[in-house]
Amino acid sequence: MIKVSHLTKKYGAKYAVNDLSFEINEGEVVGFLGPNGAGKTTTMNILTGYLSPTSGTASVGGFDIYDNAAECKKQIGYLPEQPPVYNDMTVKDYLDFVYDLKKCRQKRNEHLAAVIETVRIEGVYKRLIGNLSKGYRQRVGLAQALIGNPSCLILDEPTVGLDPKEIIEIRSLIRKLGKSRTVILSSHILPEVQAVCERLLVISEGRLVADGTPDDLSDATASSNRLSVRIAGPEQEVKKLLKSITGVRYCETTTKIEKGACDFIIESAPDTDVRRIIFNELAKKNWPILGLKPLDATLEDAFVRLVDSPNNKVGGKNR
Repeated sequence: MIKVSHLTKKYGAKYAVNDLSFEINEGEVVGFLGPNGAGKTTTMNILTGYLSPTSGTASVGGFDIYDNAAECKKQIGYLPEQPPVYNDMTVKDYLDFVYDLKKCRQKRNEHLAAVIETVRIEGVYKRLIGNLSKGYRQRVGLAQALIGNPSCLILDEPTVGLDPKEIIEIRSLIRKLGKSRTVILSSHILPEVQAVCERLLVISEGRLVADGTPDDLSDATASSNRLSVRIAGPEQEVKKLLKSITGVRYCETTTKIEKGACDFIIESAPDTDVRRIIFNELAKKNWPILGLKPLDATLEDAFVRLVDSPNNKVGGKNR
């Protein structure tokens, strides 16, 4: 469905996108992640025809963004971070305008009715867009992206600025849309991406640093040297002892759930198992261990490690 090959975008001497390559298959829901300035929006703007690359190629639905720009754009529904709506128009007038702008061939009334039902804006169809809540304006933005029945949706931060209820509703809508379309979703909210996307592309400094499922990325960047330990003993003395143990490079108190005990996060040096040493040293002090478990890597952990060390590439195999 989408193929990007050695895509590069330069502004003077600065690379916004640097030799980026990936493929997305038809029907995939893919999260596009990276820190601010990583090149996510630039890449999406190139795919949608808003920007031209310095070098490299890209195609959508088999149509090259250069050679078949018009056909390529027909394949794409785009929702930028700020929905491209006109506040002084009603929802009905705006969607009619977009229908004409896209030169749609579907029957107008039937097509718009289906789009309106999909994004659930029947109740505000005749209202001014400027009088709608942020969540409803976002839905109207999704509606315009769906006009023309594109095979691919590109959504840039679709839930930014929404309240928790609106976020849940938009996530549910994206999952529904992903059942019949290819979806690229850019977001800074990692739990959202994990809940919606089946595959993640992570870029940093314009380069691809990871390509895989959320679990793949977490597992690939996981370390077995982080422990959560609950210890019955005086907090500061226990912490001092733990920090003094050879191989422990980080120790911090997290919670005090149980009376007379504290929970600690302990991180040891790579390939160093400090559990037996901790047990023996605490036993000498008669400070019992009430609980001990390894900490699984989260998607947030994976993201931070990947963007902090972009040369440590995970996956990245084109599909």
